[in-house]
Amino acid sequence: MQKIFLAILVTITLFADTQELYKNCAGCHGENGETAALGQSKIIAGQESNLTIKQLTAYKDGELNQYGLGNIMQLQLTSLNETDIEELATYISNMEVNKSSK
Repeated sequence: MQKIFLAILVTITLFADTQELYKNCAGCHGENGETAALGQSKIIAGQESNLTIKQLTAYKDGELNQYGLGNIMQLQLTSLNETDIEELATYISNMEVNKSSK
């Protein structure tokens, strides 16, 4: 029983930390990933996590400049490590996609 409680507590803590990480993204992508960043990008809510990891890593490394947002994205990702990016990608993949935005 204690192991289950501990697992739930760790999951809640990681989710809260990831929510905090996503706050930096929300200004452009919307609270729930429902907004095209600066009216230019695709909606990220529900995007597959492996694709998000690939894109965020490339933005961070200065290797991607989709929609002309490469510099902004690189700046936003500077302080994130690989684990942060993976957690953020999972968080984004679990966002509900608003069917009206498709």
